[in-house]
Amino acid sequence: MEFRTLLNRWREHRRPLVMGILNVTPDSFSDGGRYLAPARALAHAQRMAADGADVIDVGGESTRPGAAPVPEAEELRRVVPVVEALAEAGLPVAISVDTSKPAVMRAAVEAGASLVNDVRALRVPGALETAAALGVPVCLMHMQGEPRTMQANPVYREVVSEVRDFLLERAAAAEAAGLSRGDLLLDPGFGFGKRLEHNLALLKSLDRLVDTGYPVLVGMSRKRMIGEVLDRPVEQRLHGGLALAVIAALKGAAVVRVHDVGPTVEALKMAHAVMTA
Repeated sequence: MEFRTLLNRWREHRRPLVMGILNVTPDSFSDGGRYLAPARALAHAQRMAADGADVIDVGGESTRPGAAPVPEAEELRRVVPVVEALAEAGLPVAISVDTSKPAVMRAAVEAGASLVNDVRALRVPGALETAAALGVPVCLMHMQGEPRTMQANPVYREVVSEVRDFLLERAAAAEAAGLSRGDLLLDPGFGFGKRLEHNLALLKSLDRLVDTGYPVLVGMSRKRMIGEVLDRPVEQRLHGGLALAVIAALKGAAVVRVHDVGPTVEALKMAHAVMTA
């Protein structure tokens, strides 16, 4: 399944797509170390596909607060065999690669990925040119700072406008480099250099980003913002995450990136039924 096909389907029906998270890392905040082996990663992807995922997002570098960079060779070693395994398995999903490195983008697309999900919005040297040459859709995300330091002291004058302006600037740069406007998605980057009040303001005003005309991807699953509001540890944040996913859908989000695929699919089906009644 090509992600572009799913994106066109969303444009026609406006049913939010569900992106299942597949971290092949030892240190991701929620599931680090669980799916490092390609066989375990494939089994988890099969479960998510059976639960209704539209997209599987494969990432080999943790971007949790405080995370250290991963060398290119190590990220390639983690990601490419998993993307190959998913592609060979013929699952009825699109494959996304969560990376900022041009070499990983190229290798993953060659192995079967049809979406590049970049938390650095193609700002790494060579990433713009690589993405344009690959010719697949790209998600551009906002992040203030870098994962190692981004939560140290995030400050904004007006977070919604600043995030929106940054993403529109990156979209313009991507289009100038040769990417098609129809192949770009925007992600406000919940939890990436933001305090709780910033995250809540971004979700409350998500329609301002949707109104730009670009499809919007959101990722709030199990994040600290839920823990701060509900006083729940990572493993007890499902209910809060479902509430956020439904709010995002009602605000017009095109893609919801989550760990808990089955419950999210059901919640979004109900939301979509209401929205289209």
